[in-house]
Amino acid sequence: MNSSEQRSAAGIVLATLAAGQFVMALDTSVMNVSIPVVAKDIGTDVTGIQTAITMYTLVMASLMITGGKVGQMLGRKRAFVIGCVIYAAGSLITAASQSLPMLLFGWSLLEGLGAVLILPAIVALVASNFAPTDRPRAYGLLSAAMAIAIAAGPLIGGVLTTYYSWRWVFVGEVLVIAGILAFSKRITDTPAEKGVTLDYVGTVLSALGLGLIVFGLLRSGAWGFIAAKPGAPVWFGLSPAFWLMLGGGVAVWLFFGWERRMIDQGREPLVDPALFQVVHLRAGLVAFFFQNLLLLGLFFLMSLFL
Repeated sequence: MNSSEQRSAAGIVLATLAAGQFVMALDTSVMNVSIPVVAKDIGTDVTGIQTAITMYTLVMASLMITGGKVGQMLGRKRAFVIGCVIYAAGSLITAASQSLPMLLFGWSLLEGLGAVLILPAIVALVASNFAPTDRPRAYGLLSAAMAIAIAAGPLIGGVLTTYYSWRWVFVGEVLVIAGILAFSKRITDTPAEKGVTLDYVGTVLSALGLGLIVFGLLRSGAWGFIAAKPGAPVWFGLSPAFWLMLGGGVAVWLFFGWERRMIDQGREPLVDPALFQVVHLRAGLVAFFFQNLLLLGLFFLMSLFL
């Protein structure tokens, strides 16, 4: 294969992975402008759609670490393909939804489970398909695909909801995923790692901790962050959101303690806590956190109330 053919093949691989990143980011922004229409169409209210968004976020937040470990066990390409199939099935069910439970199953559960396999696999597949000198450019283009999806989401959702139907958003996702699967054969796999096992206790603790923290944050607007708002439930004199986040923090603390114990015993941890001592990784995670906090934290409110 000459250099021109190599560049063409690399471009197809990058476009395939970027398309996956685009769809994942699109799903977080495209429906915000359509919330009132979707609620009316499936016979629920804004709170019901907020619940679907919350559950989608919870599934991804609580199982993302586990999804990365499953990719190690199955091989990144296989995890990526399986995730795409699950995600497409969820999008198809969402497009056909006639009730809130059906929407929760398709959008919140299946699409969330698909995303926890796809997103970690994309990062690893870039490393296995591009030389170290080409990886910064590849990761930059993936970030650009995410940014474009977040910006274009309200426009796409608004046009389809206004002139056609919000359901076409999810039909379009199925078509994009079908194209990704067709071109996934060109992706060089990161093979499964031998001897890697799933840390079940760590999985439960990480899912519980992250799930409680995220759910508490999402409900703090309605219940109050520390003091309970008027009409909100009260647990031991304070808002339930505070106790949920506190319980999540304790579960995360227990998770890191368990992971250190696994390492001391020579067993495979879900996450090596030593990774968080890497300065560049920690700085990148902090920057990424504040970027998403600002962007996505305001996105829902702006779309709904403006």
